Amino acid sequence: MTHIKAWEKRKVRMEKPYDILAIMNRLPHRYPFLLIDRVLELVPGKKLVAIKNVTINEPFFSGHFPNEPVMPGVLIVEAMGQAGATLVLDSIDKAMRDRAVFYFSAMDKVRFRKKVVPGDQLILEVELLRKRSTAAKMMGIARVDGTRVAEAELMAAIGHDT
Repeated sequence: MTHIKAWEKRKVRMEKPYDILAIMNRLPHRYPFLLIDRVLELVPGKKLVAIKNVTINEPFFSGHFPNEPVMPGVLIVEAMGQAGATLVLDSIDKAMRDRAVFYFSAMDKVRFRKKVVPGDQLILEVELLRKRSTAAKMMGIARVDGTRVAEAELMAAIGHDT
């Protein structure tokens, strides 16, 4: 977690943030499971900051929970994972990127600290801790209005489409 604090001191803005179309060009996810809306900061091989706008029309809110809508924690972690996959994809060779497929392989130190509700904007910060040709380990933090709402260490297996 100290690594992310160090990055906060020297934020690097992208020349042009990735909009939803740029994200869809990198990730295979689609509605209703595409859980990042924009990438604001990217330092290939190091860090990515993305946004998830949480709206009442998300399909999971009808059942979680009808009288008090709360974004499921597993979807917050999934959003961190999608941000992490985007980071790793932009950190590898283009030829490999077009064939790469990511799968969660482990999650450690997962903590949920506050509820995320409709109207919130999740700021997802993911730092690449370690990357090999077949695996990546990342640290993710989710914030709303500057307050940490969730965190996790995420591991992903990197496969290749054939």
